[in-house]
Order: sequence, then structure tokens, then C-alpha cells
Amino acid sequence: MKQKKGRRAFLQSGLAGGFAVAVAPRMPIEIIETRERPASSPEVAAFELEELTIAELREGMKEGKYTARGIAEKYLARIEALDKRGPAVNSVIEVNPEALAIAEASDRERKEKGARGPLHGVPVLIKDNIDTADKMMTTAGSLALVGSKPPKDSVVARKLREAGAVILGKTNLSEWANIRSRHSTSGWSGRGGQTKNPYALDRNPCGSSSGSGAAASANFCAAAIGTETDGSIVCPSSANGLVGIKPTVGLVSRSGIVPISHSQDGAGPMCRTVRDAATVLGALTGVDPEDSATAESQGKSFTDYTQFLKADGLRGARIGVVRKTFGFMDAVDKVMESALEAMKKEGALLVDPVGIETAGKWSETESTVFMYELKANLNTYLARPGFNPPVKTLKDIIEFNEKNREKEMPYFGQDFFLKAEAKGPLSDKEYIEALEKNHQLARKEGIDATMDKHNLDALVGPTGGPAWLTDWVDGDHFGGGSSGAAAVAGYPNITVPAGFVFGMPVGISFFGRAWSEPVLIRLAYAFEQATKVRKAPKFLPSVNLHV
Repeated sequence: MKQKKGRRAFLQSGLAGGFAVAVAPRMPIEIIETRERPASSPEVAAFELEELTIAELREGMKEGKYTARGIAEKYLARIEALDKRGPAVNSVIEVNPEALAIAEASDRERKEKGARGPLHGVPVLIKDNIDTADKMMTTAGSLALVGSKPPKDSVVARKLREAGAVILGKTNLSEWANIRSRHSTSGWSGRGGQTKNPYALDRNPCGSSSGSGAAASANFCAAAIGTETDGSIVCPSSANGLVGIKPTVGLVSRSGIVPISHSQDGAGPMCRTVRDAATVLGALTGVDPEDSATAESQGKSFTDYTQFLKADGLRGARIGVVRKTFGFMDAVDKVMESALEAMKKEGALLVDPVGIETAGKWSETESTVFMYELKANLNTYLARPGFNPPVKTLKDIIEFNEKNREKEMPYFGQDFFLKAEAKGPLSDKEYIEALEKNHQLARKEGIDATMDKHNLDALVGPTGGPAWLTDWVDGDHFGGGSSGAAAVAGYPNITVPAGFVFGMPVGISFFGRAWSEPVLIRLAYAFEQATKVRKAPKFLPSVNLHV
């Protein structure tokens, strides 16, 4: 669920290679074209459902234009044509063999009883670290868990089913949610191989929710679910031109999700519009007795976040610009300046700059917490009653990887796993003090202090840079980003497409206090409506130099 720990250095480093900005310094944000011709794209047939929103699909089913089965068939055909063949994006690790039967049942229910809600009959892809008690496996991308059949649905999967969604399949991910090694390549797993970025196939889809990001962007589903520990919803959303919502820890249950860190893990929607993301988020919330963190969401969560969508939602908002998250690439800075100008024109009051004075001071303690919680949480997940996975402990996984080194570790090792296995129980003083320091620095002295000082509604910063070239030799090449503070605090973060750099998407993040999803959704939606940056990918073999 995380961006690997070595990526903390990205705040001071730049992405390899040079890039040109593709955003005009005026609102609405526009693409600047040059006379250079783009790289040729593979033949991609027109798609009837391309860029259709959940609301449009819902209306089409209501009017009889579409059926849930027909919609599912169209998405599955596109997955076969473009994910498995053609450009071979490789974002879907497994298709649900029961998807069409579920869709048919959805049609019958709609006819007999009416729709359950806004997700009734809507196809959704979920990350392959989210348990489903069906004919699909849950493997976190690892060959060590091939054949693993969880005893019951995760709460996320159960809530999607209860909402009437059709779980179309599971998405590939960075194996073990990118927590195996400091030198990993995002989007690669032993089971699933390498996921590609649909905007430029030689570039990386970013973060551990890489398959969810690539699939939703490529119109392989109406919406996708990702998970995040530090950046792995917002980074792949940014790199794939999506809206991603990383909720407050405890807003969405983590029960039945392969864990890293119970203090930072969370699941959330990755969609093509803010409205779609808000719609999906509302279906996922609720108190879960098996996830104690959700108890705090009582009275603070909503089942309908679309009520907060306001086209004029930026008017009068006080937004702090976290300048220290800028500066890692000139082209990204220009995109951000144009985005900030759009906010001002919509009536936002920008407090610029503001600083999170404690930023970066939690780097070592965050790593310490991850190593302790990874071992404890993963061992607990594998030891659940009624569950009989092929491996029973982190130690077993390490041994499996060593015995299957050629398939599991052809490009990078398992140094984080080894460090985690060496840690003691969660009662260790080192862990307790590290967790307390994280929360003190990121919450009280970090986001909360900054927002109190300047009387802010939200903070903004670049989500990340344009996608880097996938590199199995040297691993990921992160340029910069702003996910750290909200991740360590366990606070919400929403990324929205902000512009393009050489045809590659770049997002801007809105983040703030715990349980402030309604405010962030309002701001994100208003920004989206004022700029409308999102453009569907064209599956080019490399960056498009004419934009």
C-alpha cells in the first residue's frame, strides 16, 4: 500500500530526463501543442463506454439503453483487447469468472425490485490485496499466496456487493504493496508481471495501486479500488490522470486487506471524475467491529459524499500552498502555478506559502513503525481463523522467496522483509515511541498546527511528477510529491488531474484535517469543474512530444 521508504529522498531530487510543460498559464487549463509528431499509437478500436461516468451508466440502465450484463461484457472485451493483447497494459491480474452471472442477477433485481443505489450494476475492479470469498484468489501479487482463498469477503468487497456493484476482477499491484524492497519497481509483481502506463507504455504507472490506476484510466472499468500506506492511491491516480481519494484512517474498514501498517493503511476509490470517486467512497464507509480504527468514524462519515459537490466550492475557501513540496521539476511547478491561478479565479484565497514545519522529521520513525507493524499485521492476517494460506508467517514468505528467487526476485530483493522479521512485538519501546512521534509531528505539530495558524480549509501541493521510465535495473525514479504528511498523520488526501508534462498527467493534492473529506471533495470538485483537465490515454509506446 505504500511508496517505498527510499522515496523520501524524492523531495530533494529530480526525475531522470528532461520534460516540457504542457499547461497554459490561464484558466481553463489547456494543452499547448507543438509541431512535432507524436509517437504512433497501436490500433485501438472506438469504445462505446469510453469515459462514461457512473451516473451516465446508471441512467443508461434506467432507460433501458444498457444492461448490467451488456456493460460488463463490453468492459471485459476491452480488457481482453487492450490489457491482455494489443498494447498489453497488463493491469488486470485476474478476471472474475462469475462477473457476467452477477451482472445478470443485477439486471433481474433491477427489473423486479429496482436499483439498490448508484452503484447497482456498475463494474468495479479491486486491487489484488483485497479479500474476496469467491472464485478469485487474493495474493498481493505474490506467488507465495497463489491458491489462497480467504474465508470471507473483505469489508470493502462486501460493501461493494451490497451496493450492487459488479466486481469485474482484480488488478495487478506492486507486489506486497511495495513493502518488500527499497529498490522495487512499481507495478511489478511475481504473479502479475509489469503493469504499464496507458499514456506511454514504456513509463511506470506508479505506486502499489498501479493496476487500479492504469485500469481505471484505460476505461477497463467504471471505477477501481486502491489501497495506500504512503502515496499508493494518490501517486498512481496522478500518474494515470485520475481522481484518487485516500481517506482518513478509519473511514473505510481494512478488515480482509493484506496489511502493511494499521496506523496508515487505507482503501479508497480511484476514478475518472470527482463525482464518481465521491459516489464510490460513500458505499465503503461504516463502523466495523473487526477494525477498531473505524469506531472513531461514528458520526463523522457519510454514505453520500456527492452532497458536497459544489461547482462554486472554491469561493471563499482559504487554501494553504505548501511550497516545500514544489521545486523538484520546473515543468511540474508551471502546471501547479496554472492550477493555483485557476483556484484564485474561482474565488479561493491562497495563503502562499505555508510550511509544515515538521515535514521530513518523521522519516526514520515512519520506517520504524512500518517494520514493526508489517511483521505483526501480516502474521495476524495469515493466521486468521478459517484461513489456510500456503504460507503462515512473514518468515515463511521470506523462505519462499529465497527458494523461488528466479521468479520472485529477478530484479530486486526483500531487504524490507528481512528488517521487519528482525523486529520484536508491538510492545517494544522503540515502536511505541516511534508511533507517538509520528503522530505528534505529522498531526499536532504538522497539519493541525499549520491549518490552525493560518485558519485554513485545506492544504495543496503537487501530487507527483510525470511518470518515469520503468526501470527494472535501478528501480523507481520518484521526483517529488506531497503525500507524506497526510499519510503519516492518517489524514485524508485527494488528488485531481492538474495538467500534462509531455502528454503525461500530473495531479494536484488537496489534503487536510482528519475527517475533512467533505471539505476536500467540495474543493476538488470545484477545481475539476473549472479546469476539466482529464483526457483519456491513447496507449502510445512512449511520451507524446507534441503536447
